[in-house]
Amino acid sequence: MIQGVQIDLISAERLDRLTAMEKIRLILDDVMEGNIVVLEKGLAPDEQSKLIEITMREITPDGFSGIEMETYPVRDAPDGFLARLFGGKRSETRLTVIGPANQLKTIKKEKDLISAWVSSR
Repeated sequence: MIQGVQIDLISAERLDRLTAMEKIRLILDDVMEGNIVVLEKGLAPDEQSKLIEITMREITPDGFSGIEMETYPVRDAPDGFLARLFGGKRSETRLTVIGPANQLKTIKKEKDLISAWVSSR
């Protein structure tokens, strides 16, 4: 049997095919098994809030300890009223790393780098 930590890299295409609740369940089920999840495209702010809300309900004293989640900072919105009015994206979600709180610790986070320490189970 292989020892270590499983890392699941989930493409933007796969995430785009799922509803918000399907994304949350996919992530949470994976993390509750002790896996690290890396999303090519981050979650929308309302999806992040719902993920945290559901996670808080599923924490148990002797079992699941919650999640650690880091996302690259959102890219700046386009400048000016016209850019926003004619199709400029208000915010663009970016790569997100999610894992069990007792296994994933963020060491450093910058605009283009997330350094994390991952312990085995």
